[in-house]
Amino acid sequence: MPSRRPDSTVRRSGSKRTAALAVGALLGALSVTALPTTATAAAKLDNPYAGAKAYVNPDWSAKAAAEPGGSAISNQPTFVWLDRMAAIQGTADARGLKAHLDAAKAQGANLVQLVIYDLPGRDCAALASNGELGPDDLATYQSSYIDPIATILADPAYASLRIVNLIEPDSLPNLVTNAGGTAGSTTQCATMKANGNYEKGVGYALHKLGALPNTYNYIDAGHHGWLGWDSNLTPAAQEFKKAATTNGATVSDVTGFIVNTANYSATKEPYVKVTDTVNGQTVRQSKWIDWNQYDDESSYAQGLRTALVAQGFDSGIGMLIDTSRNGWGGSARPTGPGPTTSVDAYVDGGRIDRRIHAGNWCNQSGAGIGERPTTAPDTGIDAYVWAKPPGESDGASQAVANDEGKGFDQMCDPTYTGNARNGNNLTGALPNSPLAGHWFSAQFRQLLANANPPLSGSGGGGGGDTQAPTVPGGLTVGTTTSSSVSLSWSASTDDTAVTGYDVYRDGTKVGSATTTSYTDSGLSASTTYKYTVKAKDAAGNVSASSTEVSATTKASSGGGGSTGLKAQYKNNDSSTGDNQVKPGLKLVNGGTGAVDLSKVTVRYWFTGESTSAGYQTFCDWAQLGCSTVKTSVSAVSPSRTGADHYLEVGFTSGSLAAGADSGELQLRMAKADWSNFNESDDYSRGANTAYADATKVTVYVSGALVWGTEP
Repeated sequence: MPSRRPDSTVRRSGSKRTAALAVGALLGALSVTALPTTATAAAKLDNPYAGAKAYVNPDWSAKAAAEPGGSAISNQPTFVWLDRMAAIQGTADARGLKAHLDAAKAQGANLVQLVIYDLPGRDCAALASNGELGPDDLATYQSSYIDPIATILADPAYASLRIVNLIEPDSLPNLVTNAGGTAGSTTQCATMKANGNYEKGVGYALHKLGALPNTYNYIDAGHHGWLGWDSNLTPAAQEFKKAATTNGATVSDVTGFIVNTANYSATKEPYVKVTDTVNGQTVRQSKWIDWNQYDDESSYAQGLRTALVAQGFDSGIGMLIDTSRNGWGGSARPTGPGPTTSVDAYVDGGRIDRRIHAGNWCNQSGAGIGERPTTAPDTGIDAYVWAKPPGESDGASQAVANDEGKGFDQMCDPTYTGNARNGNNLTGALPNSPLAGHWFSAQFRQLLANANPPLSGSGGGGGGDTQAPTVPGGLTVGTTTSSSVSLSWSASTDDTAVTGYDVYRDGTKVGSATTTSYTDSGLSASTTYKYTVKAKDAAGNVSASSTEVSATTKASSGGGGSTGLKAQYKNNDSSTGDNQVKPGLKLVNGGTGAVDLSKVTVRYWFTGESTSAGYQTFCDWAQLGCSTVKTSVSAVSPSRTGADHYLEVGFTSGSLAAGADSGELQLRMAKADWSNFNESDDYSRGANTAYADATKVTVYVSGALVWGTEP
């Protein structure tokens, strides 16, 4: 098994696919679906997890079920680790690849998850998960590891199975941070960067496995505490592109990327955001965040996804997040923000991730089971998965003789006082741990006890809660466009706490929300949909469905509605990568009556790259007078393709006569920290330098959309 750790010294700098959203709406959990009955290969899906019943590894499941309370999770799908050549045929402790595929068919599963993990010179910065092949054994990797796997997967008997391959954890991230010039670098990583065998091996695996019609390759992409800094994120995306175009591979061989593999970083930090400030000081200055642009995996996955698209990966690239051990529940879990006495007190008091340092990766004390495997939980995220099977050790706490090529890494020793990669802190590792990949009962029991959301019936935090929340009331349809419907409802109550709401379209779950509103996008124009909402609590109890409501999307003409209003736009700044956005806007009244401007708002949709502590807006010149123009920036939740924020323009007063226009509005916005934008994927941005009708700039009268199409 790999060990996930950053180089904490090398990181400072001074859409979701539309089709996948529609497909991903078919499934809320991995284990509920009808299956194909024939063994014929289907066309590749945008999101292989949509409509999938994932394979439960019987070898892992039996060990989990044998532990007290383990039956609460023993039916969850986990990845199968092919971490040495012997694992392909099977060992005394675990079945081989063909036997797993046969078992998947016997279960009625149609998706199997594999970790491809045996590169030459594997895991060059951590001894615990070093492998069997030397730095120059590329030919052996190709002929004796990848080729046999591909041969088995190509068997027509398995054509009905979707095969998700997690490609080589740790490898490419190590080339970004640990291959020379930093305190965390190793000679082994420098060797692998020089000989190119990580890139050649990954490229070969992508090409060979990607050629099969039923395979889906996800490249490992570290985690936010490894690659989240400015100096690492873009170089990482460039490194991934290089590997994906090496040794026969192309970007089309890549379905997506996975973050947090076998690590402990929180999926979401509800009480600490990198945009927060304490007494005027950004929390990015805290010791824990240390100027990182991200503090959780959801925001990192979205930021990395933007960087990957900029490097030439498909704009619909999907992300996976390993949530197997990042729940961080139990009595130590914060219930709100930390004190505002200092940025460190605020961050340390409110962060869900309770590790001593984000560089600690081995068998972490206090960790808990995280979110259960779930399909399409957020925009751009194909699934939450359990890549690291809970209960399998990250590495031994002391040297153990073995024939698996696994060495002793001091980061697994709880008495070790650290190195440059964890800020010379204690490791936070559990004592008495076995070799990487071997069963670690004490860790498994801790994970159950600290699970979040808690596990009902595990003996570890369910609390015996069996009461479901009340039914959400007052479900109401708000704004509709040709491709989206906005919904809102009244909050439910619970005997403990309501943790969120699931939204269903025509009886199928399409998404979740933690607030009492949700926008369903990617819809067809002029189509009627039916919606219900259910509330859920921390113990997994779910309410009955709300009263059903119907909503009909607008026609796709993009016209200005009955008011006759429309927006025109021109680009006042040709650069896509500087620190300001400068849209020029006009309102045109093509209707037959005057329009009260105080009721009109205009939205320019863009992506903020999740890097800012806020936004500043400016009116540089307006024919109406900047004193009558008001501007603000709002976040889009959940984010949409090409937009996670919008610039909203309103007016304090005035009237726009029939046939008249507002004249030019020269607007400008910047991030509070004056960092650069990446406008290349912004929804509303155009290249035209003269005013023209802009259907991607939307206009509203009294909150109702009258012009344009929202993203």
